[in-house]
Amino acid sequence: MHYTRVFANVRTFSHSPRAGSMATLIPKREVLASLQQNVCMQMWSRSFSSSGEGDLVEAVVPYMGESISDGTLAAFLKKPGDRVEIDEPIAQIETDKVTIDVNSPEAGVIQEFIAKEGDTVEPGTKVAIISKSGEGVTHVAPSDEKPPRKTAPPPPPAEEKKEEPSPKVETTPVTERPKGSHFPPPKTSDTELHLPPKERERRVPMTRLRKRVATRLKDSQNTFALLTTFNEVDMTNLMKLRSDYKDAFVKKHGVKLGLMSGFVKAAVSALQKQPIVNAVIDGDDIIYRDYIDISIAVGTPKGLVVPVLRHAENLNFAEVEKEINSLAKKASDGTISIDEMAGGTFTISNGGVYGSLLSTPIINPPQSAILGMHSIVSRPMVVGGNVVARPMMYIALTYDHRLIDGREAVFFLRRIKDVVEDPRRLLLDV
Repeated sequence: MHYTRVFANVRTFSHSPRAGSMATLIPKREVLASLQQNVCMQMWSRSFSSSGEGDLVEAVVPYMGESISDGTLAAFLKKPGDRVEIDEPIAQIETDKVTIDVNSPEAGVIQEFIAKEGDTVEPGTKVAIISKSGEGVTHVAPSDEKPPRKTAPPPPPAEEKKEEPSPKVETTPVTERPKGSHFPPPKTSDTELHLPPKERERRVPMTRLRKRVATRLKDSQNTFALLTTFNEVDMTNLMKLRSDYKDAFVKKHGVKLGLMSGFVKAAVSALQKQPIVNAVIDGDDIIYRDYIDISIAVGTPKGLVVPVLRHAENLNFAEVEKEINSLAKKASDGTISIDEMAGGTFTISNGGVYGSLLSTPIINPPQSAILGMHSIVSRPMVVGGNVVARPMMYIALTYDHRLIDGREAVFFLRRIKDVVEDPRRLLLDV
């Protein structure tokens, strides 16, 4: 309070000096001197702070999304002693949905890691300490060699024991068997199990993403009344459309024209004609969603992710292809965000890229149906009374029979077949 009161007088003097106020100059000098001493004391206390403020910074786990409270420290991307730049990833956090990078807040040298691989961490958890100047940091070379075990000292030499005569053991004479006789081999039971040796097995802990996928799929089987209906699609016209306009499409839009955009547009048309497939059960109510967000199942080395095409009913072919390519690249790189996978009212899974001929996909909760695409195979078909070879694809729709009746499911799949076989229906809305 003393400094505040006098400092106010100094402000008054500097803004509106009064005549004849020389008598007050001496205390102001004293106040300025005391303030300078105070400033010096503050600077001295900061530079020698025990927390190392100014040179050492901490890398912490970032915010991971509303639905994610923790994650597993999967791997370190750097080693103590490595030089890092600002915002350069130094570690990866694996969550139930995505992999998140821990970035360096400043440029410097990693001094030490606080957490360990496999630890469960929360947002704000300290992971590493980084020295901006790099002083006092020694580079630690990785070594896979285990520390040498301490060998036990050799036992003291034992005293020589005196040889004692061993007692004689009476042996009974052995009668020789006639030549040619032998013991029968032991019989093996037919029910005896021949287990592989343990050395040929490996036990690896499941990743958080794999555990999350396993839990959701099992919950889907336990909750929904799953039923699958099938149909087959003649891909001749859609493949011809792509072949005729692929060069012009790339030239104008900068992206290749694929088959997935045709199925997305066909699914949008089918969902608009059968809105019950786009709905979901919530307790004793049915929620009808007047928007169409289509999830695209993408397989990655770490597991299955389903990025979402927002408002697919408003996207054209080029916008669908651009969005799919962007989301698929992020999913493969592990840079996809939680928001880009949240929601979704309907899912399309393309097992045909892996060569699947036929499958029964499982619903992605809390949706009510999923469309399965499969490989294109040339098969003999009857067209106009003649047997010709046509590129055919089996399609499957798995749906929640509690909500969707077989009639709506068959009509839905039939609409997709009609649009894919004749894309002109989208232009005429027929």
